[in-house]
Amino acid sequence: MHGLIAWFTRNHVAANLLMVLIVGLGLYSAKFRLPLEVFPEFELDMVNVSIALPGSSPEESEESLAIRIEEAISDIEGIDQISSVSQEGAARVSAEINSRYDTRDVMSDIKSRIDAINTFPSDAERPVVSLTQRKRETITVAVSGDLAHSELRLVAESIRDELLQLPELTQVELDSVAPYEISIEVSEQKLREYGLELSKVAQTISQASLDLSAGSVKTQGGEILLRTKGQAYVGDEFANLLIISRADGTRIRLSDIATVVDGFEETPIENRFNNQPAVMIEVYRVGDQSAIAISDAVKQYISDKQSYLPQGISLNYWRDSAKIVKARLNTLKNSAIQGCLLVALLLAIFLRPAIAVWVCIGIPISFMGGLLLMPTMDVTINIISLFAFIMVLGILVDDAIVTGENIYTHLKAGEEPLHAAIKGTQEVAVPVTFGVLTTIAAFMPLMMIEGVRGKIFAQIPLIVIPVLLFSLVESKLILPAHLKHIKPASNNPGRFSYWQNRFANGFEAAILKFYKPLLKAALSRRLLSAAIAISIFVVVLSLATAGWVRFIFFPRVPSETARATLVMPAGTAFNTTDDYINRMLGAALELQEKYRDQETGDSVILNILATSGSSGGSGSGQSNKGRVVFEIEPPESRTNPISSGDLVREWRQLIGSLPGAESLTFRAEIGRGGSPLDVQFSSNDFAAMAQVADLTKQKLQEYPAVFDVEDSLADGKLELQLNIKPQAQALGLSLNDLAQQVRSAFFGYQVQRIQRGREDVKVYVRYPASERRSQYNLNNMLIRTPDGAELPFSEVASVTPSQSPATITRIDRLRTQNIRADVNKEQANIEVIKTELQQWLSQTLVAYPQVNASLEGEAKEQRESFSSLGFGLLFVLFVIYGLLAIPFGSYWQPLVVMSIIPYGAVGAVLGHMIMGMPLTIMSMMGMLALTGVVVNDSLVLVDYINRQRKKGVDLMSAVANAGVARFRAVILTSLTTFAGLMPLIFEKSTQAQFLIPMAVSLGFGIIFATMITLLIVPVNYLLLEDAQRALKQAKQWWLRGFESPTN
Repeated sequence: MHGLIAWFTRNHVAANLLMVLIVGLGLYSAKFRLPLEVFPEFELDMVNVSIALPGSSPEESEESLAIRIEEAISDIEGIDQISSVSQEGAARVSAEINSRYDTRDVMSDIKSRIDAINTFPSDAERPVVSLTQRKRETITVAVSGDLAHSELRLVAESIRDELLQLPELTQVELDSVAPYEISIEVSEQKLREYGLELSKVAQTISQASLDLSAGSVKTQGGEILLRTKGQAYVGDEFANLLIISRADGTRIRLSDIATVVDGFEETPIENRFNNQPAVMIEVYRVGDQSAIAISDAVKQYISDKQSYLPQGISLNYWRDSAKIVKARLNTLKNSAIQGCLLVALLLAIFLRPAIAVWVCIGIPISFMGGLLLMPTMDVTINIISLFAFIMVLGILVDDAIVTGENIYTHLKAGEEPLHAAIKGTQEVAVPVTFGVLTTIAAFMPLMMIEGVRGKIFAQIPLIVIPVLLFSLVESKLILPAHLKHIKPASNNPGRFSYWQNRFANGFEAAILKFYKPLLKAALSRRLLSAAIAISIFVVVLSLATAGWVRFIFFPRVPSETARATLVMPAGTAFNTTDDYINRMLGAALELQEKYRDQETGDSVILNILATSGSSGGSGSGQSNKGRVVFEIEPPESRTNPISSGDLVREWRQLIGSLPGAESLTFRAEIGRGGSPLDVQFSSNDFAAMAQVADLTKQKLQEYPAVFDVEDSLADGKLELQLNIKPQAQALGLSLNDLAQQVRSAFFGYQVQRIQRGREDVKVYVRYPASERRSQYNLNNMLIRTPDGAELPFSEVASVTPSQSPATITRIDRLRTQNIRADVNKEQANIEVIKTELQQWLSQTLVAYPQVNASLEGEAKEQRESFSSLGFGLLFVLFVIYGLLAIPFGSYWQPLVVMSIIPYGAVGAVLGHMIMGMPLTIMSMMGMLALTGVVVNDSLVLVDYINRQRKKGVDLMSAVANAGVARFRAVILTSLTTFAGLMPLIFEKSTQAQFLIPMAVSLGFGIIFATMITLLIVPVNYLLLEDAQRALKQAKQWWLRGFESPTN
């Protein structure tokens, strides 16, 4: 390495070309190879199997679909866990894949097993096997106006199609809209009048409405295709289909016997945007598309389209995620400028302005190197990777500072600039290189964290590591070639140079006056010094473990969107749910007016969306669900100091109690994974499991800070189980005949499934809605026997009332029931609650041995993360030890360097106390990364001591001189690291909040560890020498004891 450093230093052309190459390739990568997105996209290690069985109950979906799929795939290698959710009309089975297996290979095995199942019900649709992917919208377009839903829907579909014509957009979908459906309603009276059955009507329609190829005619002039073209696509075309044609010329069309309704599924979905009927259009980012480019294209389209819209229609956008990316890019730019200015100022004060400038130039060069490698590592520009750049800002100049400071020392000694640049760089090349490697090693465990959060956290080391490697290249091969041009200090310095020289000389004098005597005192009383340091560690550790510093696994970070989700009991009438949603919307509108600025007219609440019949996404309506969402002004631009949490609390109070509601949950936070409290029970004894669940709900309600207690096994719709009577069987009627006729009348007979433009439209034949509204209708419907007789339902069958769960969840082929709850993390210590809850469960389950219980949700994530961090800590300590042992050639000296690691954690804890913040999982990650950063300074000290001793300097002088000689470099690296992290520590934006604890751990940890390093590392070095000397003397005494008898 020494030869390479000398060659590049002498050949500044090669160094400049290397610099231009890195910058050029980095800019090219950023411009053409890196997509911009909000959050990183990734595939989860999960395979989903979805299958629909229209009209089935949750229990039927479980028995006919979920269990058969579970049994078919249960023995496939590579599956860690199988879970399923069965609900009305469908089931979904999810297989969690072990990270050691290729997910797509396992998915192929699962698909083969599913294709081999031949026992699904005949009405079941084809199962769909897919990988779980998180799809994030970039921007939402709201089409609103006081029009009928069908008219508004047509306008929204037209706008969707126009948006898809934009070159920047690929995926655009309507959100929370009811699927199209053609319902052919035939009354019992008409069926009897014309001697028809629903099945015959359906069969006739199916035969009359079709397009069918009939081959071709091969003439001498060429081939002519033959086909029938009679497929009906709209209601009028179906109404015109011929149903009965008699010899007497009677022609009965469908419109004569039925009402054809060309509309939507019967359960409606209604959206209101800013209190006007609306249809929402979601725009997604796909592949390498840029979120900013998509957002700009959509907003330009809205601006251009406004003048062409029909009267009464307005077009708006909301939840523009690209503004987050823009804000983070702006934050990165500002942080880089602020960080560079702070670093440059510190270096200019302590060293020389020219050195400060060249050291700071290394920041963009290293950043360009990181951008160059990002596509190779499948990392995009997103808010996590951008914050990683901000985080590494202060760390990456450490090696350049140490190199530049050493060159400056040689220049002050009067050496020629070229020789000073080469010699100064070579002297610290080994400790600086291994210091960077230890920092890299400390960030590597962040790539090993399991779960969904682990994939997000992995973005941080994938940015930090390449940037640090390029900073190493820059400080060794480019920086010396620039510093060789620095001229010796002039005899007639300018005003700033004169002041800087005075400051530098005064700083060095302060080192000699204050630090050197303190160090000598610590060295002379090294056992006392070590005891004091250990006491500090023990005291801070005790404060942390005793609860003086609270721990919250993942803090409640306020969001810029507040959401209230309402779930009523299954089967609740749509109008009842809609009334409650209107009440929630009214409370939100009241808040919007309350927090409107009288001068500007702007409110803290920007837009409000209310949905009845759905809680978001695509699919059929659910009459018992609804939501209200409002968008809040970002905190950095908010004139009113009210927080998202305060708004939600006031909103909750305005809404008040909703009688009969199964759950009403409020969310105004980002980064939330599982529920803060989630107790999962599993058993084959459903009654016992339900009893334990009820007791658990009562227990959770005893805690004042626990709220929104939910039960996953909520009661479903009331159901009537059909039983055939013996006398009906005597007439040749089977249970299947009975079930099929009732199903056709009430649910409907699916005649066709047609593709109408982009929409998939189902066509049903059924009774009119007026004949499907009560049990009276059921009892009086006519059941037809095989011989053509017509008998009332009540004469051939009986009904048994019952009730099944709305949703049935199974994990590893056992039914499960989850009790979930939210916790006010600011008021309660959630770790204490979880500990008490586990103890209570252990005592309670003694009476229910057939029931198993576990803490899931956030507790499970915490277990997995801590397990990964524990392994990561062992990995980091071993790698750091190895990286230190190699250059030192010693087994013991690495322990001296690593003895400073606990004090980084002490500084991190004190930093959280100073900032008034609880410790979080991100704090722990910061402490883990800190282990590689804090050893850099102690590595420089120990390396200096070893070099001095090789020159023949005695031990005490070498140790005492090391602290004095390297004091400036150690202080500078720590101050610049903290200065680089300061913009992030004090950042106010929403998306920065969950990363701030990591920055606090790094920033305050490095500052505190530096103060300890300058005293404890020299002390520990001497204590090691004392111990080695004592061991050597003990060994000699031992050996003399064996030699004396011989003598």
